[in-house]
Amino acid sequence: MTARSFLRRFLADQTGAVAEFALLLPLIMLFMLGLIDAGRYAYDFNRGEKATQIGARVAVVTDPLVQQLTTYTFSGVTVGGVQLGQGDRIPQGALGTITCTSTGCTCTVAPCLGGTLTLDTAAFAVMANRIKQIWPKVEDADITVEYTGSGLGYAGNPSGMDIAPFVTVRLANMDFTSIFLFGTTVGLPDFHYTLTMEDGAGVNYN
Repeated sequence: MTARSFLRRFLADQTGAVAEFALLLPLIMLFMLGLIDAGRYAYDFNRGEKATQIGARVAVVTDPLVQQLTTYTFSGVTVGGVQLGQGDRIPQGALGTITCTSTGCTCTVAPCLGGTLTLDTAAFAVMANRIKQIWPKVEDADITVEYTGSGLGYAGNPSGMDIAPFVTVRLANMDFTSIFLFGTTVGLPDFHYTLTMEDGAGVNYN
């Protein structure tokens, strides 16, 4: 029996086996699409986590996004009723939260550094480009970086930044397009990763 004649007989067969197969085929296809989607979702989730980890790593070893962090001195600043002197350890409460996006930096939780906060756009671009190497779909607007007090650093440090804040890189508003749900967009959780600032002197990472 040739393959063509077998296929013709198979398609013409009206027995229960063929009918059952016809009923099961859509379910099998949906199951396969579901498995593919699960793998794709896990892959995107892993890329989101890795992208924030790499972004945080770049952010703590390059120029801080807040330009004032490199020059601000905590010597003479009063924290919790105590005035800091040259060489005093900077308590965690000396810095609230500074939030930076692609458009600028703002003080979201006081105290901050006082005065206008300036975004280093070149440093942001270095960090953002490294994130996009891991996950190309990320846009600049999806990235947020937060600087918060850590309790590390010394007032009036003569060799670099006074404070070594916690640096948190966040990715928000990311989504996943499902095959199983016929192109429906599903929101991914926000991703974030935190490290302590290291090279505040700021040699940009390439």
